[in-house]
Amino acid sequence: MEKHSCCNHQLPRDYIPQHHRDTSEEHDHFLISPDKLSLDKACDLVRNNAAGAISTFEGTTRNTFDGKQVVKLEYEAHEPLAKKEWLKIVQEARSKYYILDTVMHHRIGEVGVGQTSVIIAVSSAHRADAINAVHFLIDSLKVRLPIWKKELLDDGTGTWKENGPIDMNVHKSL
Repeated sequence: MEKHSCCNHQLPRDYIPQHHRDTSEEHDHFLISPDKLSLDKACDLVRNNAAGAISTFEGTTRNTFDGKQVVKLEYEAHEPLAKKEWLKIVQEARSKYYILDTVMHHRIGEVGVGQTSVIIAVSSAHRADAINAVHFLIDSLKVRLPIWKKELLDDGTGTWKENGPIDMNVHKSL
């Protein structure tokens, strides 16, 4: 037995259930939609009898940015490229963490203040893998996916926003 590197659990050497190795439509759920997103539905998609943990991230539209009043965000995406890149990101996450199932749901179109624009959910046998995988997945999404955000302000102006710098070095292999 060896210790699992991120959470000190005892696991048999080379323990990785078969469905952990590669991405699949059965275990990795991707959605870009103009419809409202549901955290409950995302959690249901990653629920797994082998899971002892489900970790989530829910990104919402806040009402201010740099002292300006935000009315809503508007998202656009190149869905085929986003899905292809997302599956690469999930494969990287699977190489770092013992995860069972994943969800990435992202809204496009208008997303009002207080509404959800993105949900990431991950199930795993242990909490550390789920938590660390969610952190890796949301950071990777922000850096790599072709999804664009326009911030619309109360003065009628709008600005296409770039994500701020994200230090991906915090996610180096364990």
